[in-house]
Amino acid sequence: MPVRVLIIDDSATMRAILAARLSGVPDILVVGMASNAAEGRQLIKELEPDVVTLDIEMPGMNGLDFLDKIMTLRPTPVIMVSSLTQANSDQTARALALGAVDCYCKTDFSGSAMDDGGKLAGMVREASRVRVRRRAPELAAMAMPVKAANRETKLIAIGSSTGGVEALQVLLGHFPADCPPTVIVQHVDARFAPAIARTLDASSRATVMLGDADMPLKRGTVYLAPGGERHMLVAGGAMPHIKLRPGDPVSGHRPSVDALFHSVASAMGRDAVGILLTGMGADGAHGLLAMAQAGAHTIAQDEASCTVFGMPRVAISLGAARVVAPIGAIAQHALG
Repeated sequence: MPVRVLIIDDSATMRAILAARLSGVPDILVVGMASNAAEGRQLIKELEPDVVTLDIEMPGMNGLDFLDKIMTLRPTPVIMVSSLTQANSDQTARALALGAVDCYCKTDFSGSAMDDGGKLAGMVREASRVRVRRRAPELAAMAMPVKAANRETKLIAIGSSTGGVEALQVLLGHFPADCPPTVIVQHVDARFAPAIARTLDASSRATVMLGDADMPLKRGTVYLAPGGERHMLVAGGAMPHIKLRPGDPVSGHRPSVDALFHSVASAMGRDAVGILLTGMGADGAHGLLAMAQAGAHTIAQDEASCTVFGMPRVAISLGAARVVAPIGAIAQHALG
């Protein structure tokens, strides 16, 4: 059966463009279009789509408020559709923290406005395989911090993908202000990475920023990979710092969790903690195994709390995770 998609956008032109980008794709069917949240809510009830594309700026109820209602009352995989203004990027990052599966830029096209090279169709296919649950109460409130009792931990490395922004918000909400230096690779369009860093910073006691080349790693700071054409690595065990290196995708991604974890295994060994969160595919699984073999403490998110139990599942099957825990308990295992 084709993936059934509902498009919600206040612009008739944009609805037509999005529909055109999905037309002719044999495994995807646009079953309806709505111009506002009220129409969208009714069509979600009537059509029960597999995936919803949702505009951020709409008259009446905006996309963020409507997304919150969808995830609370009728969880459905949602792809946010955004322009590349800073305001919209910030809103898109907040939408990912609320549980949106992915974000799609309105300006993405190849050759004509009706052709994006299959990018939207690929997002829809991946979204259709995501298991979306009602938002847990812990996702809506700042968590109580876990005291960083393990002073031997010199670095925490985290990898995440689909559902990762939401999971990271919970995890970092448990981190104290003086947490060990923390590095993160989250699979996301590089154009939205700055906004995601700002969103995570707003919900964390530690400082969250984008990582940059040769940046020293300091306590109380979390460094998010900037994405784009470079991998984020860790170098220098005595004075650990960030390296941004160009290179081919690793495990299908750039930046790659595997690339980060392998560098941490080499540079930090047993002084590090590795955490692999929700995500599709296997990126990070072999890197987490390398960290475990180097003596690091390794943790994987459990199936029940994952949006997609892909990357953690592979890591667990390899014997890479010494601990498997729900997202709300991972900080305790990492810091306790």
